[in-house]
Amino acid sequence: MTIVPSGAAAPPTAPVDKGIGPLLRGWREQRRVSQLELALRAGSSARHISFIETGRSRPSEEMVLRLAEHLDIPVRDRNALLLAAGYAPHYPETPLDDPSMDALREGMERLIQGYEPYPALVVDATYNVLAANRGIVMLLEGVPESLLTPPLNAMRLTLHPQGLAPRIRNLRAWRDHLLAQMDRQIALRRSEPLRALYEEVAAYPVPAPDPADDELAGPVAYFALPMQIEHDGRLLSFISSISTFNTPMDVTVAELAIETFLPADPATVKYLQSSAT
Repeated sequence: MTIVPSGAAAPPTAPVDKGIGPLLRGWREQRRVSQLELALRAGSSARHISFIETGRSRPSEEMVLRLAEHLDIPVRDRNALLLAAGYAPHYPETPLDDPSMDALREGMERLIQGYEPYPALVVDATYNVLAANRGIVMLLEGVPESLLTPPLNAMRLTLHPQGLAPRIRNLRAWRDHLLAQMDRQIALRRSEPLRALYEEVAAYPVPAPDPADDELAGPVAYFALPMQIEHDGRLLSFISSISTFNTPMDVTVAELAIETFLPADPATVKYLQSSAT
């Protein structure tokens, strides 16, 4: 369950050689905010925003950060905006195995370990698995070693035809949920690595629907879409929940997510608790 190193710093997800104008305009248009609305939010003027976008004015470092805040731009891309404007990055990107991250790593490990016997894991911005508890390890039983070679990727493990996909009985619905989740994040982050992962997993073959799978849910009225997965001859149902950190001041921390899987029915609770004894 040891958290693996986060690896080398990734490059900004947007080019910085075009200057801040095109980058700012791209984010503003993506957020569907007019120059006037952004100006009002940031305490500026539409004329000043226009001058920044056309390269006629260089914003202050404070203004860049203010505009990024009001456009809800991810922390990594705020650094890219600053670089494009001629300033140093404001947010550090500290490797997860750095000693300064000891408290964070230990806290996340205690959190996912305390969630056992239910599955929980920690992923980065491209769904690489940084830590997982014994509940996740149990679900991965039988997955070939070729998919378990680091870096593990949660989306690849779930949707690959040699991964968990053959055991997920509502695969089409769960696949649609995961792809929609990734699509929303691509729109928010404009991340090329995430888009490449999306295109990879979206291209995995999907088996024809089995009419028997429609009968699996039975009379249970699920409160959210469950992942229904077979394990050791039993059908387990889980609802997933994703947690992130509030107001992160570091790129690495901003891109961490803790995903937990809550049992969706009493049978799953009983099975997991009995397996843990």
